[in-house]
Amino acid sequence: MVLGSHESIGDPRMTTTAALNATPATSSDDPIDHRGSWIPTWGMITTRFMELRRRRGLMIAIIVVVIGIPTIFLVVRLVAHAVDPKSYAPAGGYDIFTNLTAGVMFIFGFIMAAMLGCTAGSIDLTEGMFRHLVVTGRSRVALYFARIPAGLAIITSIVAIGFTIVCVVCCLAAPRTLHYNGVDVPAGLSSSAFDTYAANHVSDVLCNFNFNGPSSVNVPCQYDRKTGKGVIGLGKGGTPPGFVMPSAQKLRSDAVVIAKQNYYAYSQEFLSPSTGLMVRTGLWLELEAAIGFIVGLGLGSLLGQRTVAVIIMLVYEVILTPLLARAHIAHLINAQRGLVGLATAHLEPAALPQVFGGGGNGPQGANVSGLIPESRMLAVCVIVGWIVVWTALGARRMATRDA
Repeated sequence: MVLGSHESIGDPRMTTTAALNATPATSSDDPIDHRGSWIPTWGMITTRFMELRRRRGLMIAIIVVVIGIPTIFLVVRLVAHAVDPKSYAPAGGYDIFTNLTAGVMFIFGFIMAAMLGCTAGSIDLTEGMFRHLVVTGRSRVALYFARIPAGLAIITSIVAIGFTIVCVVCCLAAPRTLHYNGVDVPAGLSSSAFDTYAANHVSDVLCNFNFNGPSSVNVPCQYDRKTGKGVIGLGKGGTPPGFVMPSAQKLRSDAVVIAKQNYYAYSQEFLSPSTGLMVRTGLWLELEAAIGFIVGLGLGSLLGQRTVAVIIMLVYEVILTPLLARAHIAHLINAQRGLVGLATAHLEPAALPQVFGGGGNGPQGANVSGLIPESRMLAVCVIVGWIVVWTALGARRMATRDA
């Protein structure tokens, strides 16, 4: 027993019980522990980025499909045109741009983005690393959210590189004259200038341009077997019995009538894509790739494996979406409008051909959409809903999964 008034020589007074129970003061310089926060740190994002980038097989597959296929196609056209320019058209141009972006990059970009997302959502489970991530004390939601910017940085960069190659070739290797209905026509003519061109090129217009409706045009045409181009002329059999060649004035007036019907379709043809069209198309392709990645990420996390998730995304994009986007089912029409592929198709730039094979010929050659009608506002709401729902499902599954 030590008396309360006892003092040691050279030492301070004895520590009391209250001093032992006192909470130590926290210095303002001590770092704050953010491991429980649902917001991912920069280090977590870069770690996920490196984790995905080191999967060489997956990266090679994405690069080959998104960049390699358009590049090989354009290189073959460049070589063919350089070897035999008379037989092979220029490698680039407006038609090549629209067909590559709407027909190839739109579909394959979504599929490869979904494959990357399914891999990012299930990689920790398949490789047995999920338990080790949990014991670090990091928030599971933050671990899931870190995959979103990491994966988007990869897929958007690859899509941007492939799209840039297409834009450069289609602009620099574009044809110098517009090839319309088998005839070389000057590009960018006004309606009156197009009528003047038709009056001065009667043979090309009457024998090659499309014409629908009642017509009094009746002239003999001869067609070249190689090029398919037709010109007014009599065959070896001579003039048919009772046939009288119309006057030059009648031929010019008929050519102008046909030109007026073809002007809308002609006005939609260009030598090369405009800057505005390339910007809008690039943003549209990036949006489609981002949707594919986020949906694939949520599905991969929900199922816990990559193979089944990839197959589901492939069947959805290649089979279900093209069918349901065009089939008008009365009792399911509102459910069909909830398809994210249909919503993205309705945000497509107007100058591109309809995706999923939708569309038909309307009046004056106009392209009429065969897709289920949907407003742009509804399309935007559908896209936002898919992103939010699949992100919530994936994050919820990761937060409640047993380690």
